[in-house]
Amino acid sequence: MLLIILVATTATYAASVTHSDSTLVIEIHHQLNANATTASLYYPASVKRFYNHINFQPAWIKPQNGEGQTWQAILLLDCVLQYGLSHNDYHPKELSDNNLYNILDAPGKLSISAQARFDIILTDAMITLINNLHYGKLNPEFSAVRVDSEIEGGFRAEVSLLTALQLKRGHEFLAAIENVQPKSKEYRNLQYHMKVLTGLRTGDCYDIPESDIRKMAINLERLRWANMDDSSFIQINIPSYSLQFFKGDTVYQFRVAVGKISSPTPTFNSTISYFTTAPDVKMLQSVFVDEILQNMINDSNYLKNNHLAVYNKKNQFIVVNKDNLAQIAKHPNAYYARHASGCSLAQGNLVFHFANPFELDLHDMPAQGFFNQQDRAISSGCIWVDNAEKLAGLLLKNDGKGKDLGTLHEAVTNYKRETFMLNKQMPIKVTYLTCTVKEGALIFFKDIYNLDNSLEMALYNVNQNLVMR
Repeated sequence: MLLIILVATTATYAASVTHSDSTLVIEIHHQLNANATTASLYYPASVKRFYNHINFQPAWIKPQNGEGQTWQAILLLDCVLQYGLSHNDYHPKELSDNNLYNILDAPGKLSISAQARFDIILTDAMITLINNLHYGKLNPEFSAVRVDSEIEGGFRAEVSLLTALQLKRGHEFLAAIENVQPKSKEYRNLQYHMKVLTGLRTGDCYDIPESDIRKMAINLERLRWANMDDSSFIQINIPSYSLQFFKGDTVYQFRVAVGKISSPTPTFNSTISYFTTAPDVKMLQSVFVDEILQNMINDSNYLKNNHLAVYNKKNQFIVVNKDNLAQIAKHPNAYYARHASGCSLAQGNLVFHFANPFELDLHDMPAQGFFNQQDRAISSGCIWVDNAEKLAGLLLKNDGKGKDLGTLHEAVTNYKRETFMLNKQMPIKVTYLTCTVKEGALIFFKDIYNLDNSLEMALYNVNQNLVMR
């Protein structure tokens, strides 16, 4: 399909530029093979692929009025703040309005070399913008180098630009560029709010944005990393201590607890492939009485350090402290211990499995009182979810396995080991969003891991706190 688009786009474009100055074509080809040129480009390989598709014809230097695509591109680059991006990332010195006037209105004033340079730089700026709108500028998984190397089967900015250039009307060109952004409702709402606020501001749109706008900018960047374009998916947002199960237009809400500051929960994308009931291993009663209990008495950190938890015979989790340890020692056969294989002290009744390099799980927590705390950054990095059986039931229904709900409930009630495989793996996105838009209002969440400032400075290429100029 991509090849068909490229062939059709190339043929159409070539037909429209057959009368271009051949010396300019030769100069563009020459500059793209010069190390000095490619070293100054953000996406040199993508730019070369772009011009190769159009036989090195100029993409932007052609007669046009203020509604033309070249003017529209420059205007778009001038006000990238509406997308939470920095004007300085798109060759502002070389793409000045004066250069554009000279090139389009009086091309004889500039050398063929300068015209070729302008065309190449504007192409690189637009490819950079398209990639930044789609992937984000600082995506930890898709770096600029990786994206430029042409990811197999992945998004191609040069193809999107070629397609947009076939649209003759300026507003159609702009719409095609904007269409590369994430399609999730959360992103659309936040980007619209950003556009409204930046549009209401007066003065130069190059100004470093004020506090709320900076906050929206870094969270738009994070939403580009998350790639939440699936029709059904789970989003866990760390700062809001929330899990949302998206099923079409329906959203199910759950409370979660996440890693404390000393052992933070990372952000990542994965898929839930299966979940297991009764994940912890019940220790032999003799081992609990003869070994574990004595170690508990001698070392207050023994349970935590060895991923052990204590329960009574009603399968109720016991938070061991000085007050009840004597009672446990007095009646040891009224209690027992479970060993958790994950990163937490106990995994409760359910654990949801997904591949990730951090060896983290999403699981139930037997001490439900934790979910009533306002600050729930309390785990060792794993994610605890309230009402885990309901979440498991939703996954079964989504997988067309509603008939297994009875088996699930019995396994949870009796703490019986059962594994439920999913035919349709469920995408899971762990995000770190410190603001969102709800019912038209901007809502903020505490930056619990203090990550906003460093991302803000990286996004705007500064090494000190941003201030209004």
